[in-house]
Amino acid sequence: MTHQFDPTSLREYDIRGIVGTALGPADAVAIGRGFATRIREAGGTRVVVGYDGRLSSPELEAALVSGLTAGGVDVVRIGLSTSPMLYYAEATLEVDGGIQVTGSHNPPEYNGFKMVHAHAPFFGDAIQDLATLAASGAWSEGAGEVTTADVLDAYVGRLMAGFAGGAYRIGWDTGNGAAGPVIEKLVELLPGEHHVIFADVDGNFPNHHPDPTEEANLADLKRLVAAKNLDFGLAFDGDGDRIGAVDGRGRVIWGDQILSILVEPALRDHPGAPIVADVKSSQALFDRIVELGGEPVMAATGHSLMKQAMARTGAPLGGELSGHLFFAGDYYGFDDAHYAAVRLIRAVHLSGRSLTALCDAMPALVATPDLRFPVGDARKFVVVDAVIARLEAEGADVILTDGARVTTADGWWLLRASNTQAMLTVRAEAKDQAALAALLAEVDAQLAASGVIRTGRPT
Repeated sequence: MTHQFDPTSLREYDIRGIVGTALGPADAVAIGRGFATRIREAGGTRVVVGYDGRLSSPELEAALVSGLTAGGVDVVRIGLSTSPMLYYAEATLEVDGGIQVTGSHNPPEYNGFKMVHAHAPFFGDAIQDLATLAASGAWSEGAGEVTTADVLDAYVGRLMAGFAGGAYRIGWDTGNGAAGPVIEKLVELLPGEHHVIFADVDGNFPNHHPDPTEEANLADLKRLVAAKNLDFGLAFDGDGDRIGAVDGRGRVIWGDQILSILVEPALRDHPGAPIVADVKSSQALFDRIVELGGEPVMAATGHSLMKQAMARTGAPLGGELSGHLFFAGDYYGFDDAHYAAVRLIRAVHLSGRSLTALCDAMPALVATPDLRFPVGDARKFVVVDAVIARLEAEGADVILTDGARVTTADGWWLLRASNTQAMLTVRAEAKDQAALAALLAEVDAQLAASGVIRTGRPT
């Protein structure tokens, strides 16, 4: 038996696509067969599997399990869970790898698979290899056994281990994603006063889409914080690996700003350590790391690529603008928005100031959010490569870690291709609005030279 994947579903660090169009149960079976083959070749025998709250997840999870067992590996099913729960299970149970069925922050019609092998992300060429295996049908054969494990209580207990934060009045918005059950249990253990909204898991996402990087999705949380005069609010994406935050005045605190707050206690615990941040992150963050005696490391965007950079450098902490925050040191090295929430509460407490005051103290820079606009999967990398070629020919100050990050007298701008969607992304940061407009004009001139007009421009 052989299988052909829709090539658009095979992303750099996971598998993702529209269910019924680019992804379905047959793909899940083939992923299971291929993953089982590679696990067995490495001497492994057991894989843990979880799934998020999307409507298509149970069917895809069942197909995945059938593929894994047909490939001869035993499966431990943890059921409805967040990606960090799956990573925790893979790190603590006697298993050799793990797969989470999740569409992450994508629209409801999407789903996908995030994979871990031997406590490290399974991505890049390894994902393409699954397609090669499927096309040849050279899968291992066997009859694995299936067991179940309930890890929720143990996981929440681990989140609270050694908690040294204070008591705050906090709003929590889980957006009807898989984080709901985790946060409901977590707030029972945290001191303070907690108000949780949209905790029911519902793959229709009836209130708003669970993506805290889009400010519109934080409107309900802002209203909650204002109505109850809370200290701050926290939000999560669909599979609980990305965090969003608003302060007591309702201002959004983006992922790189959250990381800048976490840096101080991290460097107190690990003096002089490297801290990893992605290429989208504010220059103020890199400057803050230096100011506190740390070593800033700029890495490519993407949860698998960030984990790889952290492992390579031995960093205790890392993060992305998108709200993926990674914790090593006394944790496991993966991105965990639930643990990020606990660590943020602790960092605020240790600072002796409110989160609002910490936000007030941040440098007064002007930046765009992550501006995403559609460009076909086949074309997006071609456009970025052409822009890079022109920049290098012009002698621009450009960092090529992931796309092009260009520094000018006005600030910096970034152009990169998304690894999860048919999108190009742009971000820019400057000292004032006029300088920001100048940077965006540079970006648009480069895009125009490649025949692309950026949509959704800020007014």
